[in-house]
Amino acid sequence: MNKVILMGRLTRDPEVRYTQTGKVVCQFTLAVDRPFANQEGQREADFIAIVVWGKIAELCGNSLTKGQRALVDGRLQIRSYDAKDGTKRWVTEVIANSVEFIERKATGSGAPVQSGDAGPKSEMESFGSAVPFDEEIPF
Repeated sequence: MNKVILMGRLTRDPEVRYTQTGKVVCQFTLAVDRPFANQEGQREADFIAIVVWGKIAELCGNSLTKGQRALVDGRLQIRSYDAKDGTKRWVTEVIANSVEFIERKATGSGAPVQSGDAGPKSEMESFGSAVPFDEEIPF
């Protein structure tokens, strides 16, 4: 079984393009925190290439921005190609079957909307205030 589930933050805005046959593809990189600290006590992250096809690709391109959290479910793919200089290159990427948007896109600014910002509150937002991603969770 080849199944990958990742949650992380986008390192830049997604890149959407169309193939010669008209299929839409979206690519982005997800920064996924490692569950442990290094020898200096600092947290590290892995940067994982994500590829999304079809209608989900269009939604990702329209809905995701740099810094937003996303949950990706897909499969690992490793492929190779010959570079222009004749060397063989290897690419490891996750082909996404589904992408869940963990944070909403803000209107105009491109930054994620946090609880307390403009807009009606959902039932889940009434459980407490949002913690910005660069701060520690208080428990």
